[in-house]
Amino acid sequence: MNLENLAELIDRYELGADLLTYSIQGLSDEQMKARPGPGDWSIAELCNHMVDSDLVAADRMKRVICEHEPLLLNYEENDWIERLNGQDLPAADAVALFALNRKWMTRILRNCKESDWTRWGTHSVVGKQTLTEIVVKYVSHLDSHLRFLYGKRGNLNTFLPPRYSREG
Repeated sequence: MNLENLAELIDRYELGADLLTYSIQGLSDEQMKARPGPGDWSIAELCNHMVDSDLVAADRMKRVICEHEPLLLNYEENDWIERLNGQDLPAADAVALFALNRKWMTRILRNCKESDWTRWGTHSVVGKQTLTEIVVKYVSHLDSHLRFLYGKRGNLNTFLPPRYSREG
C-alpha cells in the first residue's frame, strides 16, 4: 500500500468517530435499549460492542507497531456484551470513548513509518495480521455495524440518512 492509500485509510479510520456519534443522534434511552431487528443486540449493546472492539483493536495495533510478532488474543463479543452488561451501560458514554480512542489512535497511525504498516502479529484464531490489515478490518467493522444500527433506527421509526466511511 502506498503512502497516499495509507493516508486515505487513516482518514477513513478517523472518520469512524463522527460516523458513530452521528448514527445515535436523537435517540432516547428507551430507543437505545429496544431490540428491533436486524440482529439480536440493542443499539446500546451495539455501541458498547463498538467501543470494546475498538479498544481491543487499539491494543492489537500498538502491539504490532511496538513488539516483534506479538500474539493478538481473540475475544468472544457476545460474552463481553452479556457479562459486562452492555444493555445497561450508557451508549452515549461508549460512543464518546470510541471517538476519543479513534482520535488517539489516529495520531499514532499518522506517526507510523511506512515500514510499520507491514509489521504483523499472530491472531489466536485467524493467524497472521499486518497493521494495514487490522486497520482495514476495523474500518469495515464499523461500517458493517452501522448498517445494523440504521436498520434498527428504521424499525424504530427514527430514520436518519445513513453515513459510512466509504459512500456506497
